[in-house]
Amino acid sequence: MKAMRKSMLSVFALVLLFAMVLTACGNNDNSSSSPSASSAAPSEKASESASASPSASASASEASKIDNSKEVKLVMYLLGEAPKGMPEVLTKLNEKLKKDINATIELNYIGWGDVASKYPLVLASGEDVDIVYAADWNYYVSEATKGAFYPITEDLLKTYMPKYFEKQDPAAYEAAKVNGQQYMLPTVTPDRKVNVAVLRKDIMDKAGITSISKFSDIEPYLAEIKKDYKDMIPLNLDSQYDLPTPFDNLVNEKFSYKAAPLDSGDPLSVGVFTDWEDPSGKTFNVWDEPAQSAFKYAAGIMKKWYDAGYVNKNPYSNKVRSKDNFCEGKSGVAFGNSNDIQATLAACKEKGIDTYIFAENGPQGHSPANGWLNNGLAIAANSKNPERALQAIDLIMRDESYVNLVYYGIEGKNYVFTADGKLSLPEGVTSDSNTYPPDAAGFWFVDKDYFKPNAAWTDNYVDLYNNMKSFLAPDTYVAFSFNSEKVRSEVANLKNVASQYFLPLTIGAVKDVDKSFDTLVSKMKAAGVEKVKTEVDAQASAYLASRK
Repeated sequence: MKAMRKSMLSVFALVLLFAMVLTACGNNDNSSSSPSASSAAPSEKASESASASPSASASASEASKIDNSKEVKLVMYLLGEAPKGMPEVLTKLNEKLKKDINATIELNYIGWGDVASKYPLVLASGEDVDIVYAADWNYYVSEATKGAFYPITEDLLKTYMPKYFEKQDPAAYEAAKVNGQQYMLPTVTPDRKVNVAVLRKDIMDKAGITSISKFSDIEPYLAEIKKDYKDMIPLNLDSQYDLPTPFDNLVNEKFSYKAAPLDSGDPLSVGVFTDWEDPSGKTFNVWDEPAQSAFKYAAGIMKKWYDAGYVNKNPYSNKVRSKDNFCEGKSGVAFGNSNDIQATLAACKEKGIDTYIFAENGPQGHSPANGWLNNGLAIAANSKNPERALQAIDLIMRDESYVNLVYYGIEGKNYVFTADGKLSLPEGVTSDSNTYPPDAAGFWFVDKDYFKPNAAWTDNYVDLYNNMKSFLAPDTYVAFSFNSEKVRSEVANLKNVASQYFLPLTIGAVKDVDKSFDTLVSKMKAAGVEKVKTEVDAQASAYLASRK
């Protein structure tokens, strides 16, 4: 989210599912950070109803029959990159798991630049895998359709995940079903976050800018950086999260832009689109309005900025996100989401850099609220120990001591709680020196209701956080996941079209916007996008009818 949640792990999907990468991811690091603490009112209702039923005591009875006498090692895959302090945190985690369920975890990461190729490969390789990160923006439906995940039943949840089952809203189980079967364990607390961009106030002052209402307003800021900050790239985009983000933000000025809800999880692809605030759920191709005029508008601005030297010339090879070197003066704009950006704001504050943060909302001033499937875990189909894996997930997701450990690190070394209950850094530890920053390790699916306010929150972040509820609006397709099985080859063709003909448009690296757009349209039609749209519409119609 993006935490991916971070914050990490947000955010095109197979069809430009930015918001959710980004998310995540996104990944997020689609990823998320402590501000998600107030999320998931539906979960609270589910918890109340669960505690009022006999299921909790029944679960406890089932759990007492579990035989954990044999020690097992669980192989787990998350997205992103391990923080420097992960070995020590993993040691503590395994000490707890060994004591509680006689298991340990071998933790592996799939880097953001490798997700599209490595994630499906890990699941298809036949190697020992038990637990994997899962999300609607990260191939959940397509991999579930392939049989890559272990089926989840209510009996399994009651027996091996009683803490999770007690709190989770049954609507999450329904959202996670693919062809009638649940394969994913969605978070019990969906994120509340919006995509954001961060600027430096000192540069804004020199550029004569006092506020930003839409992304295109930053042009004088970019020009000032190019003129007076020779070591800083105005838009220093990485190859995965950042690359399409400025273009996405510009398109979003014209309509509440979202790729039609396909299931690829590839943020650098192209396909079918929708206005997520349109309750009719109408979808359209890139040559239809409002997509065509909005895309040409965004591509025209990006070309102008690329030609002016505001964009790094080869973002395809850059692995460092803009938010990760913003405070070092290498990126002029930091892109992220309202969860994963807080560490950047805190690091800049420690360096004496004043920041300006603004939400990348649509023209109506809204961002889509996340659904249940934005963060979660799944059991690999070939897991040798699915029951023990479920027990481990139950603890990591829902036990407060586990949540604090995997999300914040080691108390006294990576974090402390102040007398008034706020999260803070230990004496002598800074945001830069902390070896395990909050949200950095990819555990974006934990119960965020345990999160505490952060003592380091900047004033502008507090303002954003306090306005979060007013920004978020219902997404027409929030719980819809497209099954691409019938158009698998067309989907693969469209990915290739995106890399050759769409991505250059998104960064402005084209000679003529109109001609490049026409070529893109031609290539998309040849790749079978109209067949894809027909299948999207069929599934979308059934989804919309089911919600009436």
